[in-house]
Amino acid sequence: MVWILNEAMYPEVLIKIMLALILSLVIGVEREMKKKPIGLKTSAVIATFSCLLTIISIEAAYLVPARDDINVTMDPLRLAAQIVSGIGFLGAGAILRRDNDNITGLTTAAMIWGAASIGIAVGAGFYIEAAFAVLSVMFVIEVIAPALGKFGPKRLRTKDAAFLFILSDKSKIEALIDHLKSEGMVIENLRIRQLGMDGKPSKHELDFRLSALPKKKTSQLYVELSTLPYIESVEIEIFP
Repeated sequence: MVWILNEAMYPEVLIKIMLALILSLVIGVEREMKKKPIGLKTSAVIATFSCLLTIISIEAAYLVPARDDINVTMDPLRLAAQIVSGIGFLGAGAILRRDNDNITGLTTAAMIWGAASIGIAVGAGFYIEAAFAVLSVMFVIEVIAPALGKFGPKRLRTKDAAFLFILSDKSKIEALIDHLKSEGMVIENLRIRQLGMDGKPSKHELDFRLSALPKKKTSQLYVELSTLPYIESVEIEIFP
């Protein structure tokens, strides 16, 4: 009897797996378009197999034979619950700490967790809820976030940046700081290091951490700064 019931459920199981795969593609394509390291294939694998594990967890709970002398109870989502904690290892691998102390990959890590959640939700039969969650998240990422980045409060429109300068004249440090401030930049942190000791003419390395409203393109700002007579080299990194 159990075998017959399982055969009757095959179409529903296949539909669940296919729906989890389709919904994961929405997340995967969005990550691929933004050139993120974890994209289409990873999202599809996570969501599909999370759905499969959830189905197995639910069905296995009801396959335990009932006995009059032993009261056996199983949590239908016990196996699926371990997906949430286990997926954390993949999420941790997506989070990177750069040399300039900036953290990247948090959104991608959250998307990995979201792909697993989609698989669990679909596997448990929450089709509409899973689809609504995916559409809502995509609306926030693709519509709300860009709109706030352009028209929102000043704090939301500011971007973090890292500037690395090599100066030959230390008396020009204040002039450089004033120039950056005139461009609307706020200096969050400044590290100064002297270069070229051992009798050679000394140079000075200035490592800035800034926040600013991007008034100019990065290439235009680079050209303007590199043409200043007291700057020997400049390196710019703008964080999205």
